[in-house]
Amino acid sequence: MADLIRLLALEGKRIAVELNMEIVPRSEHAVTILHQGDNLEIVHAIGGG
Repeated sequence: MADLIRLLALEGKRIAVELNMEIVPRSEHAVTILHQGDNLEIVHAIGGG
C-alpha cells in the first residue's frame, strides 16, 4: 500500500485509506499488501475556505 501511496504522490499528505471497508491506520500502510479484487478508497483532506 505504501508503494501505491508514493506512486500517487500522496506520501506525507493528510489522507485516510480504507481497504475492503476497513480503515487502515497510517502505521500499517507499509506492511499492508494489496491483492487483486481489493476495494481501496483513498480520501485526501484539503483545507480551505
